[in-house]
This record gives sequence, C-alpha cells and structure tokens, in this order.
Amino acid sequence: MTKEDLRIVFFGTPDFAVESLKRLVEGGYNIVGVVTMPDKIAGRGHRIIESAVKQYALEQGLHLMQPESLKDEAFVEHLRSLQAQLHIVIAFRMLPEVVWAMPPLGTFNLHASLLPKYRGAAPINWAVMNGDTTTGVTTFFLKHKIDTGDVIQQKSIEIGRTDNVETVHDRLMTLGAGMVIDTVDAIIAGTVKPIPQEQMLTAGVEPTPAPKIYTETCRIDWSRPAEQLYNHIRGLSPYPAAWSEIIDTDGNTHHVKIFATGEPLAGGGSAPGTIAADGKHLRVTCGDGALEILSLQLSGKRRMPAPDFMRGFSLAGCHFA
Repeated sequence: MTKEDLRIVFFGTPDFAVESLKRLVEGGYNIVGVVTMPDKIAGRGHRIIESAVKQYALEQGLHLMQPESLKDEAFVEHLRSLQAQLHIVIAFRMLPEVVWAMPPLGTFNLHASLLPKYRGAAPINWAVMNGDTTTGVTTFFLKHKIDTGDVIQQKSIEIGRTDNVETVHDRLMTLGAGMVIDTVDAIIAGTVKPIPQEQMLTAGVEPTPAPKIYTETCRIDWSRPAEQLYNHIRGLSPYPAAWSEIIDTDGNTHHVKIFATGEPLAGGGSAPGTIAADGKHLRVTCGDGALEILSLQLSGKRRMPAPDFMRGFSLAGCHFA
C-alpha cells in the first residue's frame, strides 16, 4: 500500500489540528474526508464562526462533514461509504465506538503529552501550571476510555523557564504534525508495534489528569507560594488567562487578567495580595515571597505592560483579593 492508496478521514477542530492536516495534504496523502465541529454563532451580530480545520479544508477542496451528532445514522452511513482504512483524530471530541472502530487499520489520536501523563482536555496547560520541565506528543490507537489506548510513538521537548502555554503549544503543534506523518508511514509499512499503557504504568510511570480548564481554575489564590503562582500564570497565558480582583479603597472590585510575571521574589512579609507599586514596578505579596506583574488587562480594556496600567489606574490603598 502507498500513501496515495491509503484512504484517510481526518477529525479535528482548532489550529493545533490544522498543522497536521496541512502536512498530510501537502505530502500527497489521500484525505477522503474531514470531520469538524458544527459552526458556532457568537456575538450580538450573530456572527458565524467556522473552525480552523473547516477553513483549511474548504481552501483545499476537501470533502467536509460537520455532524451535530457523531452517532447520527445518516452521518455514520456516509462515513462508512467513504471506505476509509484509517481515521486520524486531533483536538476533537470523544468518538463513539461505531466511528473509531470502523476503519480496518484503526483510529489514532495525536495527544499533546507524554501519555500516560496528562490524560484529558488540557494537557499543555497543566504541564506548564505544574512546573514540569519536559512534555511532548503521543500518537496512540483509540479505545473505550479516553487517552488510554496503546501508544504508537512519542517525542519530547523541554519546557523552558519562561515558556508559557502559547509557546509550548506552538512547538508541540509542529512536533506533532511531523509525528503524525511518521505514524502514518509506519502504519503503511506495517512496522507499528503499539505499547499498552498498562505496561508503561507497571514500569513506574504514573498517570496524571489534565481536566478541562474552567473559570475558577484560572483564579489566582495569592496565599499560594510565589513559585506555584508563577507557573500557574504562565500555564494559562495568553488563553484563557489567570485572573484576580483588585479591591480599591471604596471597596469596589475590578476584574484583572494577568499574563506575565517576573521570576519569584524573596521576601514578602505582608498579607497575601498586598500591592507594592511605584509607577515602574507592580509587586504582589504571595503566600511566600512575591511576584512582579509584567503584563495585565483590566476588564473591558486592552492588555498592557504594568507601567502603562499604573499610569491609568491608581493602586494607592488597593489590594488583590
């Protein structure tokens, strides 16, 4: 079998998935269908938002499917009619067995962690938030339980001290796209030797959860150590962004997103959330030590460096809740 003969259906939604689809298309692989999320309607103008995968698929003239339900009989029959031998899933929702078990060569997923670490919806965020210095990408065959299938390939990268989730995401996106090609080539060559994750667990590797990020997950608890908050903030930057509230002298609450801080500072001594600002530096006391905020955004305003923020917002007598 050649790459031109292998019939592939690709499932994906965001930019992270587009890079792999682009490599497949430009590499001459036979993409017979693309499945992505239905369009969303947002804003007061009811603007239609199309997924990044849909936009690329339309540009390339690929056969596009946007089912409301992956169990819909008409969709399943249409998918079956494409006679794909392999399904590839990247940054998509959970597939029902009728879909992932359909192709004779199986369905594999690209996941942005070194499984079995960080199983779940937000592996990149949690790796940075937890202060990890290494992460990576994994391809694995799907099975019933999410992110538990047999591992095909893995590649790792270092997480730098000043990396945030955006920089790690972009490197993993590129690394993962290359590994998708390697995985497809290995499947075509018949050289794949999947490793059950159970074997990796018995070898001493511990599974780590990476649950979905919610608004409350992003809230900054200033009573935590400065080192933990440093990682927390960069693990959520620039999206969805860590946040806190400034309480002014009148007791008013101002919602603020924080995107970047300097390295944890020694000292502190004041109550967590205490602000020390001199027009150039904006420092906040943590559970131990302190952090200097470098970039932040007041609700309804643009993101800006701390000195610009302080020129338009008086912090005298204020503190973070």
